[in-house]
Amino acid sequence: MRQFASAFLILIGAFFFSPANAAVQIDIDLSAQTMHVVSSTGTYDWPISSARDGYVTPDGTFRPQSLQSIHYSKKYYHSPMPHSIFFAGGYAIHGTYETGWLGRPASHGCVRISPANAALLFDMVKQEGAIIHITGRPPETRFASHHRRYYAAAPRGWGAQPGGFGAWGYTPGPQWGSDPFGDQ
Repeated sequence: MRQFASAFLILIGAFFFSPANAAVQIDIDLSAQTMHVVSSTGTYDWPISSARDGYVTPDGTFRPQSLQSIHYSKKYYHSPMPHSIFFAGGYAIHGTYETGWLGRPASHGCVRISPANAALLFDMVKQEGAIIHITGRPPETRFASHHRRYYAAAPRGWGAQPGGFGAWGYTPGPQWGSDPFGDQ
């Protein structure tokens, strides 16, 4: 009986800890603006852009809720969000064409990575599933401080602020495609 119980426990352990059931581990450090990924295909470290000043990237532990190979933001000028991995309502990890901002906060709350890394991560998560851990607080940047004054009166999103006279003179209302920081 003891041998049967031991064999049963080994079989159960092999089932629960087999590589086929391993999920991609995605660790996002908002303080360092980096993402560390561990999957069956390897280990990766990538720069990210999270929420800029005035916006929030949620912290905690999440599982993917939806994967979309291409998504267009309904809130921010129909901005493309390639290889989106939605994890908390409207928040997603997705590719960005604004790669010059990677490594610094720049988004409305999503986690941005390069298009090539987003495609790779998307495929890994599609195959293996994922657990997403988000920790830290994003650093305040000169960019974020510059925009805080303009966005402070806006109820939600870049386009919510009407044109008028602001801290830096006349500011026209937003134009189609004028937001370089478009995400969900």
